[in-house]
Amino acid sequence: MTKEELTNYISSTYGSQLKPLDTGRHDPLFEIEPKDLVSVCRALCDDEKVKFNFLCNISAVDTKEKFEVVYNLASLPNKLRLDLKFSMPYENAEIDSVQEVWSGANWHEREIWELYGINIRNHDNLTRFLLPDDWDQGFPMRKDWDAPDFIRMPEK
Repeated sequence: MTKEELTNYISSTYGSQLKPLDTGRHDPLFEIEPKDLVSVCRALCDDEKVKFNFLCNISAVDTKEKFEVVYNLASLPNKLRLDLKFSMPYENAEIDSVQEVWSGANWHEREIWELYGINIRNHDNLTRFLLPDDWDQGFPMRKDWDAPDFIRMPEK
């Protein structure tokens, strides 16, 4: 299946929940509403035609105006890739966990929670693994984060 064929299939099958974006350089990129995330991910995983059975990555970006979150999906049996993207405001930023679809989401979701402060609802182990357990210095990947003096690099 070519990129165009995949985009057409996804648009015709999931068109009410996924909006194609022209910015997907290598893989088709679709915008999704956060409320539809888990149900659409489950459907994409179970869909025998595309079978997106592997979560490659979840990443977040702080644009200074909002958060953007991108899910990179792969279909190992069909050699396909697809990206899902959504935006959310800083205030009360939270999304539902996709662990029930891909157990590998555990680590990625914990990273987003820990470094950006985006809450992951229904996550079964939302604990720190990159920062110290008692970390209270904010969220290091946010644009407005100011590194505490004890970890600043000396000026030259």
